[in-house]
Amino acid sequence: MDLLNTLVDKGLRRELPTREEALAVLATSDDDLLDVVAAAGKVRGQWFGRRVKLNYLVNLKSGLCPEDCSYCSQRLGSKAGILKYTWLKPDEASKAAAAGVAGGAKRVCLVASGRGPTDRDVDRVTKTIEAIKEQNEGVEVCACLGLLSDGQADRLREAGADAYNHNLNTSEETYGAITTTHTYADRVETVQQAQAAGLSACSGLIAGMGESDKDLVDVVFALRDLDPDSVPVNFLIPFEGTPLAKEWNLTPQRCLRILAMVRFVCPDVEVRLAGGREVHLRSMQPLALHLVNSIFLGDYLTSEGQAGQADLDMIADAGFEVEGAGTTTLPRHRADALVGGGCGSQASAPEKAAGCGSHGSSEAPGCGSHGGGGGCGPCGGHGAPEPVAVDARTGAGAGAESPAGESVPAGRTDTAGAARTDLVAVRRRGAGTDLAPNA
Repeated sequence: MDLLNTLVDKGLRRELPTREEALAVLATSDDDLLDVVAAAGKVRGQWFGRRVKLNYLVNLKSGLCPEDCSYCSQRLGSKAGILKYTWLKPDEASKAAAAGVAGGAKRVCLVASGRGPTDRDVDRVTKTIEAIKEQNEGVEVCACLGLLSDGQADRLREAGADAYNHNLNTSEETYGAITTTHTYADRVETVQQAQAAGLSACSGLIAGMGESDKDLVDVVFALRDLDPDSVPVNFLIPFEGTPLAKEWNLTPQRCLRILAMVRFVCPDVEVRLAGGREVHLRSMQPLALHLVNSIFLGDYLTSEGQAGQADLDMIADAGFEVEGAGTTTLPRHRADALVGGGCGSQASAPEKAAGCGSHGSSEAPGCGSHGGGGGCGPCGGHGAPEPVAVDARTGAGAGAESPAGESVPAGRTDTAGAARTDLVAVRRRGAGTDLAPNA
């Protein structure tokens, strides 16, 4: 297929595809799916080999958020039966983090619900970062606390944070239909503040909220312009008790096409498979490893994920290997740009096309995958809605567009038209509970 050959050539050169080419990837047929995966897999292999980075989430503060993000189980007015608790103490958070590190996680992502941290909250998080770093040598720490105020990113960096996550989630054009308590521009500004402070930026999206193919391409191109080191891709978990509870728009095939499109647009960036992979990709998760180079281990913020050992087995069975702590995640040209303070206007033409980065110094590339208006993530909280026990749905609300552009009825998640709500479950273990985590 000429399209795929062109995209592979561009990806190997770190050259940006056109919007038309990105849309064409989403419009490919199921008959061509394996060809699409193989093509994007060549690009992934060029920059990341067979390595898979493991990340582990610790939800520092769960529920009761004042923001109204429609996809989030922790939102204002949410009826979802999730765990609710206030700030974990530093030793509690460090203990939770240690479980993920023991399971092979290279990065710990600290997430807290809310619009954004107060200065007192930042004090709490800095103590937690210090405790985790002291007890887990070499671990990377990413913070996801919502919208940042002046100076807060610098304080996190000084405390030892390596990265900061804040997702764009959807296109600027449709953002107001998803969230009204803050703006798309607020999110962009927070990512830029993190970059200016020398933190490795992590910012991604949530697919499956009823958006069009154009919306998906728009947000991925916006992310490319923002140039984060890590791009988490979340698939909406329609949480009962949230406004998007009826939005079951995804098939495993569509999820793979979305991941392939992201890889072509962001060839040398850490692309992370985040919230919703178990629900929407199901038995096709191993194929996604040919497209992404990073996943979350075990549970998410407010939902249960696949068992940690099952994740490790899946990686090994698919012929991939877990990335070690001593390995730099990003390709050398991006890692060097981070350490050198960003290549900026001195980049070569290909580097500019790929977005080699204009960040400050950072020793740990990549980041966690969250969403949330305040500080949550797709992996289970304020980012990608998390699972709770739900009834089977036939679907309602706006349908998404299929790859071919036709309307896809909400509720259709496979060829039989049945939403796999049996895979949605609320997290009842790990951080904030007395039960051992699923790491």
